[in-house]
Amino acid sequence: MKYNIIVTCAFGIEGILADEIRKLGYEDLRVENGKVEFEGDERAVVRCNLWLRCADRVLIKIKEFEALTFEDLFQGTKSIRWGDILPKDAFIHVVGKSVKSQLFSVSDCQAIVKKAIIESMKNKYKIEWFEENGPTYKIEISLLKDIATLTLDTSGLGLHKRGYRELAGEAPLKETLASALIYISRWTPDRILADPFCGSGTIIIEAALMGKNIAPGLNREFAAEKWSGSNADLWRREREIAKESINDKEFLLLGSDIDGKVLKVARENAKKAGVENLVAFQKLSMDEFRSKKKYGVIITNPPYGERLMEKREVEKLYKKMGEVFSELETWSFFILTAHPEFQRHFGKRADRNRKLYNGKLLCYYYQYFGPLPPKR
Repeated sequence: MKYNIIVTCAFGIEGILADEIRKLGYEDLRVENGKVEFEGDERAVVRCNLWLRCADRVLIKIKEFEALTFEDLFQGTKSIRWGDILPKDAFIHVVGKSVKSQLFSVSDCQAIVKKAIIESMKNKYKIEWFEENGPTYKIEISLLKDIATLTLDTSGLGLHKRGYRELAGEAPLKETLASALIYISRWTPDRILADPFCGSGTIIIEAALMGKNIAPGLNREFAAEKWSGSNADLWRREREIAKESINDKEFLLLGSDIDGKVLKVARENAKKAGVENLVAFQKLSMDEFRSKKKYGVIITNPPYGERLMEKREVEKLYKKMGEVFSELETWSFFILTAHPEFQRHFGKRADRNRKLYNGKLLCYYYQYFGPLPPKR
């Protein structure tokens, strides 16, 4: 069966997500703000959940229609044969959002959609009351400029929940954004990679997973696995393929931080992710960072001066970063920060910068390109 699949992501990384989906073998993609759409079967749903590093969720689009009134929304939702989609014991969890639409009360829209789904299901199951004690089916009603889109969430927990990071530092970077930073840097495992503000280790661990070709969703469950009629053999087979795809490359990634407590968390996270032998974490202040290696890469998310440190302290830190990094003549640097004057304090203009969002916070990803290592 073919589905209209919507994969969501943070603003600014849609192109990277589209490249990931193409690498899985899917074409004819429609790239829009915060999402990529394409046609695919159940295997596509499974593989997207298992393999996509930069995606937030994998959704199945059920229907799209104009909804100017609550009656439009009710009838448009009720017209769907929900009894063919949901079992009679389904726990129906409706979430919603509304942007630039006449129906702006999200809670009212959610209630109307839930009522319409139940009315539709009565036609199939010929009962008046549904226990809702079975698997969860999360349905989203999204209203944008009076167009209602109903989707079914196959992921469950957001895809940034890889299963290895139960603990995080004070201002954690999402695993999905960390992966995007690595993709943009074009780092490969034959180059040394370091993060001198590693915190709980997210960038370093995501790079290790990427370098070993370990599917990010390999060690977690997804909502669609528990649904009635889910193909358990397909999920099992795709997990086996993912395990067999792990390569035998050996490399070492370096994470350092001034906070010894958060480094303990980083080591524990690396162990849970199964990459503890590929990463080394040490307590080290940024101004002590040195390396005799050539053609290395730094990918880092330093303090912004928002919560963790005062603005003036952060500006001094950026100045020191510029001095320390300038000693690494053949290295490339990739720095994510929300500070608008970063380049001035760092002392050098970036070769390129890219607008990204860390949560709801607008950031820039400053990219400084060093020479590429000579070809072997």
